[in-house]
Amino acid sequence: MIEPSFAINHILAPSLRQDAFFELCRRVGASGAEIRNDLDGNAILDGTPAEEVKAAAEAAGIRILTINSLQRFNRWNAAREAEAIELADYAQAVGAGAIALVPLNDGSGREGGVRQRNLVAALRALRPILADRGLRGYLEPLGFEICSLRLKSEAVDAVREIDGLDTFRLVHDTFHHHLAGETKLFPEVTGIVHVSGVTDPKLAISGMRDEHRVLVDADDRLGNMAQLRTLLAVGLDMPLSFEPFSPEVQTLADPAGPLSTSIAFVRSSL
Repeated sequence: MIEPSFAINHILAPSLRQDAFFELCRRVGASGAEIRNDLDGNAILDGTPAEEVKAAAEAAGIRILTINSLQRFNRWNAAREAEAIELADYAQAVGAGAIALVPLNDGSGREGGVRQRNLVAALRALRPILADRGLRGYLEPLGFEICSLRLKSEAVDAVREIDGLDTFRLVHDTFHHHLAGETKLFPEVTGIVHVSGVTDPKLAISGMRDEHRVLVDADDRLGNMAQLRTLLAVGLDMPLSFEPFSPEVQTLADPAGPLSTSIAFVRSSL
């Protein structure tokens, strides 16, 4: 089994400025970070130059893995193209290897045939934007019932239809994998793994939302460890990136302790 490496998504501690966030990654032994373009009052939304963010990461010895994210990527239009180009330029300048691609999640674009055509069209348009800048696109199916791209299998089919494996990879998100009810894993086309847990015993699967996503521990209901063992057993050598959205995690005064405990739990349970 591959010895896993760890990364942290900035959503875990959204109030930390970029340099403090990278220092948190270093403190808990993570080698990588995922930065975001949806954090008010923080880079990237506050206009912080990419070169400044890159320098802060390098000073902490942290590799920027992705920018999260190009939202609604599978509703391709002129506005989405402009967003994609701007984000790809920033990703190239900051030294990120990939951009996360998040699908429509508002109940629209879900019809059979329509969603597949929309997905393929978006991938065709995105491919040269990413490839020209040496980037990959990480497709992130969401397990919510209203999402227009729930299944990794459908994402893989679309990537193969355009012969796009040189540019596109999957995000395996343990939360969304559980919600979607998909059993098949695709380690050979996975670029990164997002890790979070749900521990509330009263929640039905259909009622699980981002705010319920906490750090993984022994009370996890998502089958994180089974998913991770299976991926690592077949040779997946990609970072495990912690991505809890729960306010109880995001508002921790010092998340290093709980985060280190969760990383240690995951490592010892593999």
